Amino acid sequence: MRRRIYWLLPDLTSARRTMNDLLLARIGDAHIHFVARENADLSGLHAANLLQTSDLLRSAQAGLVIGGLGGAVIGVLAAMFFPIVGGAESGLAALRAVFASSDWSGAELRSALDSPQWAMAAVLAVLGGLLGAWSSSMIGIAAPSGRLRRFEGALADGQLLLMVDVPRSRVQEIESLLQATHPEAHFEGVEPDVPAFP
Repeated sequence: MRRRIYWLLPDLTSARRTMNDLLLARIGDAHIHFVARENADLSGLHAANLLQTSDLLRSAQAGLVIGGLGGAVIGVLAAMFFPIVGGAESGLAALRAVFASSDWSGAELRSALDSPQWAMAAVLAVLGGLLGAWSSSMIGIAAPSGRLRRFEGALADGQLLLMVDVPRSRVQEIESLLQATHPEAHFEGVEPDVPAFP
């Protein structure tokens, strides 16, 4: 598991020297990410991607849950009250018939639940989840990451944000290295665990 260390650097020259020091410390390029204000020159640096700078993943997760629940509710209501093609009765009518019988069995209940209406409820839940994740991710890609909101003022002032993903065992080592070699840099904290995506 990796941890993400945040540093604010005053300018591009400092950022390039910091990146070189991290590469010499055997931190791979894929684990070094820089964020700057829009249209800033990041030549020679590994710029953070959309997954790291936007709210894409959090929004997609929320959309998946909300869309899945909405699809499930609509699917259950449709299964209970509307017969589909090939179904002689609605799902609710089939369940009522089972429970109205004084000697109903588990097999009758399974048979009523195996009707096509209930399969449609599951399909609508999956489709609702997919539609919710897609539509929410379109919104989230335009929103700045909640993790980076506290740096907006510094970025607007022209500073660069460095995010370094390091193994837990090397956090202290990398912090000490950057403090010793880059007194102009400001340590901004450690994120407990780096998300699997960004």
